[in-house]
Amino acid sequence: MGMIGGGKDAFIGAIHRNAANTDGLIELVCGALSVNPEVARESGKMLFLDESRIYENYEQMIDAESALPEDVRMDFVTIVTPNFAHFAPAMLALEKGFNVVIEKPIALTLDEAKQLKQKVEETGLLLLLTHTYTGYPMVKEARQIIASGRLGQVRKVIVEYPQGWLSRLSEREGNAQAAWRTDPKKSGKSGCMGDIGTHAANLAEYVTGSSISKICADLNIVVPGRALDDDGNVLLRFENGANGVLVASQIAAGEENALRIRVYCEEGGLEWAQQEPNTLLQKSLDAPIQILRAGAGYKHLSSYTTHNCRTPGGHPEGYLEAFANHYRNFALTLSARMEGTNPPIEALDFPSVGEGIRGMAFIENVVKSSASDSKWTNFEV
Repeated sequence: MGMIGGGKDAFIGAIHRNAANTDGLIELVCGALSVNPEVARESGKMLFLDESRIYENYEQMIDAESALPEDVRMDFVTIVTPNFAHFAPAMLALEKGFNVVIEKPIALTLDEAKQLKQKVEETGLLLLLTHTYTGYPMVKEARQIIASGRLGQVRKVIVEYPQGWLSRLSEREGNAQAAWRTDPKKSGKSGCMGDIGTHAANLAEYVTGSSISKICADLNIVVPGRALDDDGNVLLRFENGANGVLVASQIAAGEENALRIRVYCEEGGLEWAQQEPNTLLQKSLDAPIQILRAGAGYKHLSSYTTHNCRTPGGHPEGYLEAFANHYRNFALTLSARMEGTNPPIEALDFPSVGEGIRGMAFIENVVKSSASDSKWTNFEV
């Protein structure tokens, strides 16, 4: 693995490295870890990289790595820069024959996402988009339960993602994460909905197995002086006939990362919360609530769930492990391709360019709907 961005003091770069290291399948061999050459070099040394493979920019890294022998050069590159700096390195890496991992979102605009999709299809290379929350084992269990049909047709989806960290104008108080995430030039045309609303939408589509077809959105800037939305509500309609509600907010003071989804079907429902990730509640019309728990040895769970469990029941597996599941599945798929074999079918279950386009289309459509005074808008991709 090579890495672009994610140098010292960068939040998400360390998360990616920890996740990639979890299963011993991936080795970090090179990096262009900062736009500041001095920080890039210092960061590479801190990670014990060979000094000849510590690069000052991504162009230099991709060109130099592509010139190395196949058994030496990186097999894929992970891009962990802010949103506006995703597209160019991803496109260059694909053009040079490298597989790609991108921190969500896939790009800054829907058009950029479509260009990456076209390039992935042209090259046949792999792309992983780290939509973290679909990596949790019990989210995969929820998807398998819905897909089995034993709860009947999906009728109602309620998904919410409240955070409180932007309840103040933190972008003007020295908070670097807040500064770029609330800057339209760096984050894109939506703040809260682009940052976490897309996670909620992706979770809803993944669990139900159905795409959003129509939306009615209301985006808000609650904190005076902010340039992008920090709060919003979206009514949803799905292709399978279900309806739903999506709430995302970064001004819900006191909340941490309280992502939660409830799906109601004809014969029962499911409920999962990110802050209690090992638990999936299964509800029934004529029986008590059943508590399903993650655990590597539980035979009642689907193969997709147990494939993504590492520990015995009762040992929490959280955010880092969900990230690691995406990396492991990507690595297993890439390794199998390099060896001319077939990966386990469960390993093919990781988010890619399709989810990236859906995410960018979600942003485009909620902004359009909200600007039209919250009118119903067809979900266009």
